[in-house]
Amino acid sequence: MATEHAIGIDIGGTGIKGAVVDLGTGLLVTERFKVRTPEGGRPGDILRATEELLSGIADEADGTKLPLGLCFPAVVKHGRTLSAANISEEWIGLPAEELFEQALGREIHFINDADAAGIAELRYGAIAGVAGVAILTTLGTGIGSAIINDGVLVPNTELGHLELDGHDAERRAAYSAMERETLSWEQWAHRLQRYYSHLEFLFSPDLFVVGGGVSKHHELFLSLLDLRTPIVPAVHRNNAGILGAASLATR
Repeated sequence: MATEHAIGIDIGGTGIKGAVVDLGTGLLVTERFKVRTPEGGRPGDILRATEELLSGIADEADGTKLPLGLCFPAVVKHGRTLSAANISEEWIGLPAEELFEQALGREIHFINDADAAGIAELRYGAIAGVAGVAILTTLGTGIGSAIINDGVLVPNTELGHLELDGHDAERRAAYSAMERETLSWEQWAHRLQRYYSHLEFLFSPDLFVVGGGVSKHHELFLSLLDLRTPIVPAVHRNNAGILGAASLATR
């Protein structure tokens, strides 16, 4: 395969998925491979599962050692994981980038998963060509976030953990809260209104982008929000982490 291709792998709390990506178009050039995240999300188990996934992708890619980017549900700083979202707390403080490189037998580019989604939208989606401050939020089990300022990522923002009305914002406004409390779209939108109005006050953004699986139902809740800032659904939902990680692999 040509050098304009790279592998992206997205590690999540329930699944690990990856594919080969055309870096020019942002399209997958292989099928999307997926394995379950091992129960408990412990380091050794996730490393082995990722190695299994990569072996399938490499077979599909004729064994070529393409550049590899990997995104992970944690604050990532200088290759270390400094938090753990829906995975084992044993990851906290580990030199995770080095551990993955050892397990996979190649250099990787390692990044937070929401930041990877932000990069995917910047290069291939809703943030492409946007001047000023764009904030991507992923609404799922929690709320992931990525801030892009004039095309440059501000990493590890963790805006789902802003305290709002005495709670972590994601505890009340994530999609999981809607499911857990059996909220209507209108009731959930009321909470989202509070959250996005707070982000608007703090950051004065030029654009909000809403990702996560629920964004495929964006017409049921985004129209209920009253904001000064334009708010649009993400273009790349389940593939955002793969695309963003792959697009950084050649850096």
